Amino acid sequence: MKVVVVGAGYAGTYAANRIAKKVKTAEITVINPRPDFVERVRLHQQLAGTGAAATPLTSMLRDGITSLVATVDRIGDGSVRLDDGTSLDFDYAFLAVGSTVVPMPGTVPVGTWEGAEQARVALAALPAGSTVTVVGGGATGIETAAEVAEARPDLRVRIVGSSVADGFSQRAYQRVRAGLERLEVDIVDDGVTEVSDGVVHLRSGAAFASDLTLWAIVAGVPDLAARSGLQVDADGRALVDEYLRSVDDERLFAVGDCAAVPGARFACALATPQAAHAADTLARLIEGRKPEPYALRYVARAVTLGRNNAVGQFTRPDDTLRRAYVTGRTAVVIKELASRGGRYGARTGTGA
Repeated sequence: MKVVVVGAGYAGTYAANRIAKKVKTAEITVINPRPDFVERVRLHQQLAGTGAAATPLTSMLRDGITSLVATVDRIGDGSVRLDDGTSLDFDYAFLAVGSTVVPMPGTVPVGTWEGAEQARVALAALPAGSTVTVVGGGATGIETAAEVAEARPDLRVRIVGSSVADGFSQRAYQRVRAGLERLEVDIVDDGVTEVSDGVVHLRSGAAFASDLTLWAIVAGVPDLAARSGLQVDADGRALVDEYLRSVDDERLFAVGDCAAVPGARFACALATPQAAHAADTLARLIEGRKPEPYALRYVARAVTLGRNNAVGQFTRPDDTLRRAYVTGRTAVVIKELASRGGRYGARTGTGA
């Protein structure tokens, strides 16, 4: 039985390793545009020079799994066509291409490996006294601004978002913003309309100079599903049934950010549970057993504020906020354990 996994982030790597573990007869090929597994949750460390986000993919995959560095042009009808014109047939396939970033002109995206590397080089070249602006008030923007501010205290760092940290309860929100302020990050609650000639223009009409402007808003997904003729939602995510199979083809699973799972937001924490469920569903089908529907469950959301501070917000299973939260070193340890656990799960196909 031939299984092709398109994408080798958390969801794709996890799915491939779990299938290898549970379906011994599977011949698995993982296709990825780069030879590395990238820990997206560490891209802010990569660009700030405080950590590494990439690991050779071959060291992340179980023995017997084939990895192929290539770009997929189209998937469907039992075949994956690559951009060089060649193709691979499959009995089952997993679409796990994640989400992407569409940066505003004049900015450098930080939510992709290529963008983070571009930002790392640009940041390292900035002289003392320069200004760095981070656009995006969500987790990616907060962690990027904090990491840069702590790593380069000689720079002025500013974060701009419609409402920075508004994804937290009131007290946790205050803790996040206080943590940014302790790192001397300027917080601007406003929208960006344009970045041109080193000037950031805001919705309010204000404007300021910026030597490096980083785009930290993750939105949208690669257009592979739509390009392949699969049904997608307004964000381009593949529509799936209750078992995470494409509504167009039961041989094709979609997992992670590129899957239109009702109630799911872009989050690495959702990628591995979806990959685990889809891989287990495949194993059940091969064994002639009835699959079980996927149940979306949230636990928490968290952001790091440099290397020594963090805020963790507990949530209900439907992602609504609880009052409980943790901060400081306790939150740092919890966030680090979760990040390491995500990588370990992807490498072994266990847990979730």
